[in-house]
Amino acid sequence: MARNLSDKIHRINYLNAEMEGLYHQASLKLEISDSVSRVLYAIYDAGESCLLSDIYKQSGSSKQTVHSAVRQLERDGILYLEPYKGRAKKIFLTPKGQDYVARTAARLYEAEKRAFASWSEEEIDAYIRQIEKYIYFFRQEVEAL
Repeated sequence: MARNLSDKIHRINYLNAEMEGLYHQASLKLEISDSVSRVLYAIYDAGESCLLSDIYKQSGSSKQTVHSAVRQLERDGILYLEPYKGRAKKIFLTPKGQDYVARTAARLYEAEKRAFASWSEEEIDAYIRQIEKYIYFFRQEVEAL
């Protein structure tokens, strides 16, 4: 059983790495960096504006990586930051940024939707439940390290 579980963990890790590779390949095709892709995707997913702190949470990227990408996008006139509550900042897309997101993150999102179109609603729901369950228990194990 232990060897079988090890094989399955290896396979899951391989598939996760392959998924990350596909997102990297998408970023290359869209001619943006991985960090910019993650920031734009998070903003697009939130609906054209979001809290800076939400990007850290959704992207899985470090604060430094997110800040660097945001500064680059700000310099390029893609987005701007406004104070929100306390030290929090909210990110908004400029008109140029809305067009840019339509040519980048929105295309990636649509590709994901087309890929999931081959799944039934039940398959998608089961996949979500399994990932959530794994994350819940793995988080407990990581915290116990």
